[in-house]
Amino acid sequence: MRATIRKIGNSQGVLIPKALLAQTGIDHIAEMAVENGAIVLRKPRPAVREGWADASRALAAAGGDALVWPAFANEDDARWEW
Repeated sequence: MRATIRKIGNSQGVLIPKALLAQTGIDHIAEMAVENGAIVLRKPRPAVREGWADASRALAAAGGDALVWPAFANEDDARWEW
């Protein structure tokens, strides 16, 4: 498929047919890169920590947040006020 590169403000762009976007799952945001002389658009990968907060809450609710190793006490710990 050929596409026309159009002037959009100070940039240039290509209109991507809805059917192509639907096949890739790209919605509103895409990752763009140049690979071997080609412009490549990809569906964005989830953020590295996306979902960690929800997973932590679920783990705590299930009682799975206990220490793996026992707490290491120091000789002077009893004197500290928290």
